[in-house]
Amino acid sequence: MNSNEELRRVQDLMKIEKEEEIRQYQLLLEQLTLNERIKKGACWFPLEVESSGWGLGEHPFITVLRTKMFDMPHKFRAGQVVGVFAEQFLSESKMIEYGVVHFVDKNKMKIIFYGTDLPSWVTRGRIGVQLAFDERSYIEMDRALRQVMEAKGNRLAELREILLGHAPAYFERMDYSFEIPHLNPSQNEAVMQILSAKDVAVVHGPPGTGKTTTLVEAIKQLAKRESPILVCAPSNPATDLLTERLAKSGLNVVRIGNISRVDEDLLKHTIEGILDDRPEMKEVKKMKIEAAGLFRQSEKFVRNFGPKEREERRDTKYEARTLMQQAKMLEDYVIEKILSEADVICCTLVGAMNRYIEKRKFHTVVIDEAAQALEPATWIPICKAEKVILAGDPFQLPPTVKSMDAAKGGLAVTLFEKAVERLEKVQLLNVQYRMHELIMGFSNQEFYNNQLMAASFVAKWTLSMADGADTRPVEFIDTAGCSFDEKVNPETLSSFNPEEYFVLRQHLDNLLTLASAEQRPSIAIISPYREQVQFIQDHIKKDFDHYPDDDITVDTIDSFQGQERDVVYITMVRSNPEGEIGFLKDTRRMNVAMTRAKKKLVVIGDSATLGGFKFYSRFLDYCEEHGCYATAWEWM
Repeated sequence: MNSNEELRRVQDLMKIEKEEEIRQYQLLLEQLTLNERIKKGACWFPLEVESSGWGLGEHPFITVLRTKMFDMPHKFRAGQVVGVFAEQFLSESKMIEYGVVHFVDKNKMKIIFYGTDLPSWVTRGRIGVQLAFDERSYIEMDRALRQVMEAKGNRLAELREILLGHAPAYFERMDYSFEIPHLNPSQNEAVMQILSAKDVAVVHGPPGTGKTTTLVEAIKQLAKRESPILVCAPSNPATDLLTERLAKSGLNVVRIGNISRVDEDLLKHTIEGILDDRPEMKEVKKMKIEAAGLFRQSEKFVRNFGPKEREERRDTKYEARTLMQQAKMLEDYVIEKILSEADVICCTLVGAMNRYIEKRKFHTVVIDEAAQALEPATWIPICKAEKVILAGDPFQLPPTVKSMDAAKGGLAVTLFEKAVERLEKVQLLNVQYRMHELIMGFSNQEFYNNQLMAASFVAKWTLSMADGADTRPVEFIDTAGCSFDEKVNPETLSSFNPEEYFVLRQHLDNLLTLASAEQRPSIAIISPYREQVQFIQDHIKKDFDHYPDDDITVDTIDSFQGQERDVVYITMVRSNPEGEIGFLKDTRRMNVAMTRAKKKLVVIGDSATLGGFKFYSRFLDYCEEHGCYATAWEWM
C-alpha cells in the first residue's frame, strides 16, 4: 500500500472504533438506572458544589465533592468528557451540561464547561456527574488524518513518507564529539541522533533503561538552539511526569490542558498556575468577578416580570458578556506572551489542538510513550512539526482499542511500531538500571534478543533480610493441583481467585517478618484483573495491621505501568480445566508486569492452565532452570 491507502485504512478502522465506543457508552449510561451507573463507576451522585467561577477564557467551572460511596471505584480521569445533571432533570437528556474533567483528587473533581454560561440549576439542588461520549477526540484524529493524506509538496508530506517507510530519514554529520557524563554510550548515541536528525529520530527504550532521562537531556540540548519545543504524551499522567522532569532540569516548561493530579510542583507549571503570578491577571480576575455578579443579578427571580424587567435583564447580560470578552482578550495576550517565552510546551496528543497552540508551528515535536498511542492521535502534533522525535517501547502496553474488529484490522498497531520496523536507524537503549539481572533475564530473551544488560550496581542486588531467609530475586509459586479455581463476578464479568491471594498473604507476611527493620522494602501487588485487585484491596486492610503504613500498593498491571517497587507480586488469577487464559495472551502486558520489580519478583499462578501457552511455558522453564520454582503447598 502507498501512504494514503494505508492512512485511509486507518481512517476506516477509526470509524469502527468510534461506533463501538458509542455502543459501549449507550450500554453503560442509557440502559442503566442511576444506582447501576454509580455502581459501575460511571456516575457520582449526589454532589456538593464546593466552588464555582470562570476559568481560562469565558468557560465557567465547578469544583464538586462526592458526598456518598467514598470508596467506590470510578472511571473518571482528567481530560474525560462528562455531563452534569440535576436530579429533577434526570429523564431529560437536554438538561445535561457538558464539560471536561480538569482534575480528580480522591473525592473531589473540577469540571470546566464548554459553554460560556453557568446554568442556574448547577449550583442549586442535588446534582450529579456522569461519563459522556468524547466525540472531540475522534474529530481531531479524523481531521489530522485528512490533513496528512491531503498534504502535497510540503513538510508534512515529507514526514508522512518518512514515518511510513517510503522515504529515508536524513541526519546531519556531527563534526564534534558529544558526550553527557552521566549518560551511558547508548543514551549518548540517542541524544546525538536526536540532535543530528533532520526529519525523524526514534528511540527504543525498554523498561528501566532511562528513556525519560535521555529525552530530558536531549530536549535540554535542543532548547539551546530553538524554542519552544512541543513535548507530548498520550495520557495526562505521562504528560505530567514529563512536565515535572523537564522543569527539574531547569527548563521553562508550560503545561497546557488537564492534569492528572493536584500537586503543587505540577500546578505551578500549568497555564493557570503561571497566570496566578502575573500582575496583569488582577485586572482579569476583577473583571470576571464583576461579570459573574452581573450574571447572577440577571438570573434573579422577579415577581412581576414585564417588558421593562426583560430589557433590564438583557442589558445586564450584555454588560456581563462584554466584561467577560474584555477579560478574555487580556488573558489571551498574557498567555501568548507566556508561551512565546517558554523553552518547552507540554500537552497530550489531542491537547496539541488546544486553542492556545492550535495555530502554532514548532520546529521540533517530541512524542514520548509513542507505543501507547493510537496512530491517528500521533499525527495530531506531527501536523505542527518540522522534525519529529518518537520514543517508547513496542513491547509494553499497547493503546486501548475497544473494538475487536478494529484491533484485528490493525488499529492497535502504532505509528511508533511502524517506524521501528520500517526506518533504517532506530536507537536502542541497552543498559537497564532498575532490576536484578535474573528479573530482567526472561523479558530480555523474549522481547529484546538478549541485547540488554543490567547496570553493575543493580545486577546482583537483593533484599536486606534476616540470616537464612530466601533472597531469590524471582519466584514462581505454582497452584496446580490445589483446586484454586478462578471465579467470575457476574456484574463486572471480571475474574478473581481468592485462594491465590491467601497464598500471597502468607508469603507477604513471611517476607515482612524477615525483612530488615532498617530497610523495609517497597511492595506492589498487581494483577491483570480488576476484580482480583478489588478483592485484595478489600481483604488486605483486615489481614495486615500495618497496612497501609507499610509501603504496599495494590493495583492493576495497566495502572501500575511506569512505576517500580523493591518487591512485586503478580497474581495471575486464571485457573480452569480448559486452559483458557483470556487476555493473559497479551504478552506485552506481562512484560510490563514482570519488569516492575527491582529486587524480588513473585508470580503466583496455575502452571496447568498457563503452561498451555508457549510464552508461559518458557517462563516456567526459565524459573526451573534458575531454581526459582516453588509450590503453593509450601504456603498453605
